[in-house]
Amino acid sequence: MGWLSLLAVAAALAMDAFAVAIVAGFSPGPLTRRCVFRLSFHFGLFQALMPALGWTAGRVIYRYIAEVDHWVAFGLLALVGGRMIVGSMHGREQMRRPSDPTSGWDLVLLSVATSIDALAVGLSLAVIGSGILVPSLVIGAVAASLTALGMALGRRIGALWGKRVEVIGGLVLIAIGARILLDHLTG
Repeated sequence: MGWLSLLAVAAALAMDAFAVAIVAGFSPGPLTRRCVFRLSFHFGLFQALMPALGWTAGRVIYRYIAEVDHWVAFGLLALVGGRMIVGSMHGREQMRRPSDPTSGWDLVLLSVATSIDALAVGLSLAVIGSGILVPSLVIGAVAASLTALGMALGRRIGALWGKRVEVIGGLVLIAIGARILLDHLTG
């Protein structure tokens, strides 16, 4: 696989992470360098590990995963998006901590949900006899970079739209999950 093709694949795989990062930037809490690093690092790490896992697993295991991967991605994104919507409707005045998509289970769920497609790419690379180390590193680096960019963009949008961005963000996550589901179901 040539460099241009590899960068195109990496950018395509990172689009879900970029969109989710924009939503994460909406978060009402402070957008610290630590938060940006955590989300960028985890999204990049998962995007790098999933192709390696797919490449290692081979055709036998992927046959079983391929039938449900889109449902898993949809379910995880819908869960996190639904939690954001419910949290915004109950108000922040209660003794409730604002949702932080850069920590805890939300971080893990989002990292898995945005990187499942990379598993199939890893399998494809194994089928064509390609190595996996360089593609995995490039895919991870591109995802991490676009995640940081997405969070910065999301923060600017959040500052303009105010409190309603958390509802919008939850709906966007659910829509991304629905798109993944629809793409896989319609072929």
